[in-house]
Amino acid sequence: MEPDATRNKLTLRDPRADICRGIALWMIVVNHTPGNWLGSITLKNFALSDATEAFVLLAGYAGAFAYAARADRLGWINAATSLTQRVGKLYVAHIFLMVVFTAQVGYSAATLDRGAYLDELALDPFAEQPYRTLLEALLLRFQPAFLDILPLYIVLLALLVPGLALRKWPGLLLGLSAALWLGVRLADFNFPRWHGGGWFFNPLAWQLLFFLGFALGQAARGAPSLPLPRRSPWLTAAAGLVLGAGLLAMIATEWVPSLGERLPEAIPAFLATVDKTAMHPWRLASILALAYLVATYVPRDAAALRGRWARPLLIMGRNSLPVFCVGILLSFMSRLMLEADDGWAMQLASNLLCLGLLVLVGFVSEWQRGDGPAPRTALPDKSALG
Repeated sequence: MEPDATRNKLTLRDPRADICRGIALWMIVVNHTPGNWLGSITLKNFALSDATEAFVLLAGYAGAFAYAARADRLGWINAATSLTQRVGKLYVAHIFLMVVFTAQVGYSAATLDRGAYLDELALDPFAEQPYRTLLEALLLRFQPAFLDILPLYIVLLALLVPGLALRKWPGLLLGLSAALWLGVRLADFNFPRWHGGGWFFNPLAWQLLFFLGFALGQAARGAPSLPLPRRSPWLTAAAGLVLGAGLLAMIATEWVPSLGERLPEAIPAFLATVDKTAMHPWRLASILALAYLVATYVPRDAAALRGRWARPLLIMGRNSLPVFCVGILLSFMSRLMLEADDGWAMQLASNLLCLGLLVLVGFVSEWQRGDGPAPRTALPDKSALG
């Protein structure tokens, strides 16, 4: 194969990543909707990881195609400038989403006389100290429930700016990332939040998963990187063991609590330490095991990935930022629907409506980008978060 052909093949957009991002976006909406029956079949019920881990890993993967490729072509300053602009857009999107979400929840609480909404979603400070709350929100120190994911991505993409300068030394980049993750866990350090405590997703810990995804993306596009693991029965067995252990843990603690009570005390005590905030090693191993199985046993050029049924998920994944923002609003709308009637008909209507609107947002965003059909070129610059 000619060098140019090889390069083009390596820089093609990976449909597996986009489809998985689309699935993760759908799972986030379902998981954020109390009473949704589909919540029992999302990833968090079967593994010690969930859609958030998948999304962060894939954001790093996409970042290698979007920004590392740009740095290779146009230089670090150009790529860093583009990345900084993207961080600014994410910040504006986060503030806009917070304003709309607060209005949605506040109006519903007043209209339906359910002030518990404000307390449950941690929005009551807006009623008590509106001006101070707005200031803290602008500083990212106030993060209501469900609105703590975009601040995480803002910091991760900001960390990618200096990370791009080390893209040609993947061992050093991942070594520094792992050292930071370990140091943060040992020191129990986190960004502070207003009213005490730290961020629910500690960016300084989650950056390791992001940069692992970045390294995988670098390897997939043929840039200097650590070698990708090849298909191996031993690695497959190890991945299956990690995921199987996680499944057994979920069965014992979530599905059949009586079974968990019969386990040795050391096991439930260990599972209680598997934290999400600072990216526990077991959660990290779980999502990496799942990524290995998908990457190894689902061919990148499989016809089904570009078929009619996969296209809606692929389009959602390609436009993840607007889809995510609308999904947050839809999750609360769906909650209101299910609180009015949680029968099977409303469950079906609610989930179909949410999924249909997410797909619609994806296609409208695709049309606005003017990219046309799924591209046959490198990832566009803005695709690291949609």
